[in-house]
Amino acid sequence: MADEPQKKPHLSALVGHTNGLTKPASLAAAATTRAGGGGGGGGSTTASSKKLVIKNFRERPKLPDNYTRDTWQKLHEAVGAIQSSVSIKYNLEELYQAVENLCSYKVSATLYKQLRQVCEDHVKAQILQFREYPFLVHRNDSLDSLLFLKKINKCWQDHCRQMIMIRSIFLFLDRTYVLQNSMLPSIWDMGLELFRNHVISDKQVQNKTIDGILLLIERERNGEAVDRSLLRSLLSMLSDLQQVYKESFEQRFLEETNCLYAAEGQRLMQEREVPEYLHHVNKRLEEEGDRVITYLDHSTQKPLIACVEKQLLGEHLSAILQKGLDNLLDENRISDLTQTYQLFSRVKGGQQILLQHWSEYIKNFGTTIVVNPEKDKDMVQELLDFKDKVDHIIEVCFQKNEKFINLMKESFETFINKRPNKPAELIAKYVDSKLRAGNKEATDEELERILDKIMIIFRFIHGKDVFEAFYKKDLAKRLLVGKSASVDAEKSMLSKLKHECGAAFTSKLEGMFKDMELSKDVMVQFKQYMQNQSDPGNIDLTVNILTMGYWPTYTPMEVHLNSEMIKLQEVFKTFYLGKHSGRKLQWQTTLGHAVLKAEFKEGKKEFQVSLFQTLVLLMFNEGDEFSFEEIKMATGVEDSELRRTLQSLACGKARVLIKNPKGKDVEDGDKFIFNGDFKHKLFRIKINQIQMKETVEEQVSTTERVFQDRQYQIDAAIVRIMKMRKTLGHNLLVSELYNQLKFPVKPGDLKKRIESLIDRDYMERDKDNPNQYHYVA
Repeated sequence: MADEPQKKPHLSALVGHTNGLTKPASLAAAATTRAGGGGGGGGSTTASSKKLVIKNFRERPKLPDNYTRDTWQKLHEAVGAIQSSVSIKYNLEELYQAVENLCSYKVSATLYKQLRQVCEDHVKAQILQFREYPFLVHRNDSLDSLLFLKKINKCWQDHCRQMIMIRSIFLFLDRTYVLQNSMLPSIWDMGLELFRNHVISDKQVQNKTIDGILLLIERERNGEAVDRSLLRSLLSMLSDLQQVYKESFEQRFLEETNCLYAAEGQRLMQEREVPEYLHHVNKRLEEEGDRVITYLDHSTQKPLIACVEKQLLGEHLSAILQKGLDNLLDENRISDLTQTYQLFSRVKGGQQILLQHWSEYIKNFGTTIVVNPEKDKDMVQELLDFKDKVDHIIEVCFQKNEKFINLMKESFETFINKRPNKPAELIAKYVDSKLRAGNKEATDEELERILDKIMIIFRFIHGKDVFEAFYKKDLAKRLLVGKSASVDAEKSMLSKLKHECGAAFTSKLEGMFKDMELSKDVMVQFKQYMQNQSDPGNIDLTVNILTMGYWPTYTPMEVHLNSEMIKLQEVFKTFYLGKHSGRKLQWQTTLGHAVLKAEFKEGKKEFQVSLFQTLVLLMFNEGDEFSFEEIKMATGVEDSELRRTLQSLACGKARVLIKNPKGKDVEDGDKFIFNGDFKHKLFRIKINQIQMKETVEEQVSTTERVFQDRQYQIDAAIVRIMKMRKTLGHNLLVSELYNQLKFPVKPGDLKKRIESLIDRDYMERDKDNPNQYHYVA
């Protein structure tokens, strides 16, 4: 049987019919193939066959003739119902599907134009109600203005609601055709554009709207309650309409704000005190910040707040500080100072001007403490209290701002050195009062804190050598008379001074402590030495060995000791010089003290007295009455010192002697009688030497010694510089000296020291240039 002829592949078109519209038919293909083979004589082979069928694309279904028109009519009716706020008679899903169908058949462009036209016609019609609305000339007709705002707001709210619903129906158009055409606004943006162009761009409508909004804000600023939700809605409208808010509203709003607060600032600065004014400024800033949050556009915040800050603060910075800062600081008004700092920090240049006034206040207040001699007694305590006060203000009110801390330090340094030497002397005296025995005011921890505070004040002083001189003198007294409250506190203070001023500053002070410790060891050995003596005597002698270079300079005073004292001195001298050859002992009678036992009718008492008091009292073992002249002759005590000694024994609280005639001062010819009827509640009584005049003399002599030491230091510095530089001009030499010297010095004083060194041939003037010096080797 012969093979069948091979069939060619064929195309067949499938046409389907639908009641509605469908997407274009997709390609479907089936294929059949047949393979054939040749035959030869006697036999044949048959292969299996396959068919290949390729089907064509389905043809696009044709729209019914009136489909586009009828569908648009249906959509038009729905849009009209939305705009008229009546119910839509079609199902929303059906309308959405209708839009999708039209878009699928490429009528999107027409559909978009038709929709825009319908929306535009409706928006254009809205302007008529406002043109018919009575526009009054006076903006302050608040009732008319409020009604107008409510009307425009209703129009806007209706428009937004309508556009949301319209967009939901035409969502497919918006997400396909409009999205693919970047030049076309979205349906929502189209609605905004139409409302802006045909309603808000109308000059009368726009002016009336903005006037009304500004009037409401003005009323609210004056304290009236207004409809904030209305403001929020209207301003949101202007903001949504792009440049209308910025160009038409914000500019006028900021101008009016500027005028309002400029006038208010001028008025209230006259009427109110500074704290009340600052509270008002803060309140206004909070109110305006709240307006931004509640109804203004966020972009308005920066220029609005800047406007309030400028008019209520920036224009009045100096006036506010001049009028009220001193009072706030005097009265320590922490909350008001905090508010001042916070407000001034908001304004450009505010902190800088506050810094200047802060510095001036510290200098002025500090100067009143330092320069008035009547306040010397309380100067250091007042300085410490003032420092505590400004530290607290910086920490709490000024947020620990470094600029305020640094300027405070500079200001303290300025005013404390307006009176040279005295603050340094009084700080040393204050430390002495705190470290002296009998100071029950503070615990060890409190004392440590007080010393730390004193060191802060000490840092501001230029003449630290004055402090050193007085501190050394007072430390010597505390150590020699055993008046030191605490060795730990003494060494802590020494450590602080060493850390602040270096080891050279405290080397002599440390030497004083070493002397006291070595003296204890010497006395242990001396007591053993005395036990081996044939006649140890009745007096228990204690000697402190002082290295002359470490201790203050004391003027030796020759007095008439009794024979037993003189004998003991000689025994000690033999003992000590036997151990240390090449040394010389000089007895300082002014520093001596003793404990005397006395018997009265009431019973036995012990007196802790100075050596001069001891010599006077011992005389009354020989008799009951002596004249001033007799006592002076017997004791050999210097006149003024003896008068003070007798005052302490006969005119003080513990009157061991009776003065005749009675009186506070000791005069020539006065008689002194032993008081056998002496009574006192204590067994051991300390009779203090009256030191009023002595203190004045000591102050003068200590200050003079400091001055003399400074001359030596200046001379040494000049020679040291000239030796190194060989030749130097006057100005350069003075500049070098200012760098090296650690105390304040006047140019005139330097000039005198240079002249002195020239006279003593340490240096010479240049023959051609008198301002040039040469070192003389």
